[in-house]
Amino acid sequence: MVNETTVSMLISMKLSVMAEQFREQLQQPSFNTLSFEERLGLLVDAEWIRRKNNHLDKLIKKATLRYPNACVEDIEYHADRRLDQGQMLRLSTGTFVHEKHNVILMGASGAGKTYIGCALGMTACRQ
Repeated sequence: MVNETTVSMLISMKLSVMAEQFREQLQQPSFNTLSFEERLGLLVDAEWIRRKNNHLDKLIKKATLRYPNACVEDIEYHADRRLDQGQMLRLSTGTFVHEKHNVILMGASGAGKTYIGCALGMTACRQ
């Protein structure tokens, strides 16, 4: 009875992930070997990760990127694209956002400018 009250209170405080993880901890006996601090740490970690992921999802949705799954790590450096890998590495750090610099992508049609722009946008959202 006390556990259900705790779960209800967590949900009313908008800590639904902690409530869900608490229920899971109650059902699995493997959690009984952990100390109170370790179990509480797992609950807080789960809530924090979910909130960070929700925030990132909102930023990505608000950015309305054409390719929301684009990432800098997936950019292919073919010779005909003439991409400077060092420059892309510098851009992938996202410092251009903090320094309030613009990025202009130029190249032939079909070279992947939109994908690179979306990948840099995703980098900015992650930061």
